[in-house]
Amino acid sequence: MSVYIVPIKVAFIMFGVLGFLLVIPWLVYSYRKYGYFSLWASTVVYSFLFYMLSALFLVLLPLPSTRDTCAFQSPDTIYYSLKPFTFIRDIFKSGSIILSQPRSYIQIFNQSAFWQAAFNFLLLLPFGVYLRYFFQEKRYWKRALALGFALSLFFEVTQVTGIYGIYKCPYRLFDVDDLMLNSTGALFGFLVAPVILALFPSKEKLLAKGEKIQKSHLVSPLSQLLAVLIDYIFIKLTFTFTVGLLTSSGFAEMMFTTVGFVVLYFVFPLLWGGKTIGTNMMRFKLSNLEGDAHSWQAVLKRTVALYLPWLASMSFNLLTHIKLEMESHFYAIHVWVTVAIFSFVSIMWLTLSIHAIFVMLKKGKRTFYFDQVADIVPRKNEEAGT
Repeated sequence: MSVYIVPIKVAFIMFGVLGFLLVIPWLVYSYRKYGYFSLWASTVVYSFLFYMLSALFLVLLPLPSTRDTCAFQSPDTIYYSLKPFTFIRDIFKSGSIILSQPRSYIQIFNQSAFWQAAFNFLLLLPFGVYLRYFFQEKRYWKRALALGFALSLFFEVTQVTGIYGIYKCPYRLFDVDDLMLNSTGALFGFLVAPVILALFPSKEKLLAKGEKIQKSHLVSPLSQLLAVLIDYIFIKLTFTFTVGLLTSSGFAEMMFTTVGFVVLYFVFPLLWGGKTIGTNMMRFKLSNLEGDAHSWQAVLKRTVALYLPWLASMSFNLLTHIKLEMESHFYAIHVWVTVAIFSFVSIMWLTLSIHAIFVMLKKGKRTFYFDQVADIVPRKNEEAGT
């Protein structure tokens, strides 16, 4: 059983890493495609990612302990089986199953060849179900069969080449029966998928809901927060690949980020009709309560409201890196100031978190504090609502 559990555990770990790295790109794509954040669409994509990783690791793991796999194999080792339906012969070769005696058929479940064939059939069956969800129509069954065959061929080639030369000799067999069973499983999954997919919303329903939501000018709170986060990530990445390559100074990062706040959250909206990099990606802009262009004073208030929580957190981080001897006259002051700032920052982020939850529950009918203090209203771009 561990032969199957270990690959799934590895796939789960890799899924966690990839899922974290892809969450923001996926949220941006999902919002731009559907007009809102669909939990079901996210579940489909992330489960598909986990399934593909699991399938890959199930056929590759466990890996050999050394690259020199040839040393553990005889010179006449055969790395391929090109005779189709060999698995049927292997199932019946034990003699315990007699065709003229139906009562012996139960013995088929005791044959390792049967379970291996069943595993290969089931391996790509979920792949066929996903393809049916993506393609929708039954007439694409040939495409599903071809993609199932291509994926199976990829697995087999990866194995027979020792993961493309990483290992000197193959450590798994290239089997034509695996190609047949994998491809058939994918086709079967494609054909029976409607029975499973009937329990969940279709792509047409998701798109129809998106069209309805896009007619409203309200911007979802999650997309507003994501836009702010995208701008901040852009600032941090810019620092990492410029000044960050030359110094690791916390003060230099603080100064660079401060300039980044001014440029991204203040200058850009003034020069770009109320847009930042983040708001443009999320297809909305910043305007005043009447829907007209905002004033520079309003944008400045919004920038300061966004900057101050970050400044408080960054100041606390810099303060904790200051090392003083206990004999120093400033040691007690340093401790009390650190505790005071830590308490302030903790209360601040707790308050902001509660505020964010409250705004998100209102589903766009109330703005975040940084827009409210500046009398700024996020509005969808005209092209986004059509």
